Amino acid sequence: MNRSPFRRLALALAIAPLALGLAACGKKEGGDATSKADAITKVAPPAGKTWADVVSKTPEGGYLMGNPQAPIKLVEFGALSCSHCAEFSEKGSAELRDSFVASGRVSYELRLFMLNGLDMPAALLVTCGAPEAVPGLAEQFWAWQPNMFENLQKAGDAQMQAIQAQKPPASFAALAKVSGMDQFITSRGIAAPQAATCLTDTKKAAELAQQTQDASSKYEISGTPTFMINGDKVTGNTWPDIRALLESRGAR
Repeated sequence: MNRSPFRRLALALAIAPLALGLAACGKKEGGDATSKADAITKVAPPAGKTWADVVSKTPEGGYLMGNPQAPIKLVEFGALSCSHCAEFSEKGSAELRDSFVASGRVSYELRLFMLNGLDMPAALLVTCGAPEAVPGLAEQFWAWQPNMFENLQKAGDAQMQAIQAQKPPASFAALAKVSGMDQFITSRGIAAPQAATCLTDTKKAAELAQQTQDASSKYEISGTPTFMINGDKVTGNTWPDIRALLESRGAR
């Protein structure tokens, strides 16, 4: 397949305006009303493991945590730069992981979505290590996210404009440095040379851009976080919304 259109999209995303307000970050919405299904029996994890330890990369480029055969499959289209995604993670990730995923009844798949130029270097770094580390690193990144915005504000307009004038992958590295993303990832076990190499991976950048394009066209994803349950896009995007929907499908 000719990947040049996807590479152009990746590069366009990388130099898009770095709006600190994140206008593209999805607004909070109410949940879908639905009748309750019968409670589903818990599924035991593999011996010596919890279901949260079971992580695999999916054909769609996502990172699935939990029972691959779980009867309830939750997918999040999330952007690492998105403040509402960070809020969802803060309020829901522990319960989602330790209760719903741990039961074997629910699997959680994170599909990284590129909202703006911040998301490309962030995604390249968060996915720099083993696939099983990605969900946890994404959760930590969202918790750290206010530091990124503070660093960018301190950088000032002139420095940000200079970064935007650069071409990838140099712009990825420059943005990672000024935002503090590079220190974030190296403080969590990724060696600095490895992180630097990941930031030059334009092939992966093109793949991330393609995944965003596919999500936009196939599922009409226009903001984050957006969720699907068993293949159906749902309206709610707060943790109380999603928890209620999972419980209504038998995860209780």
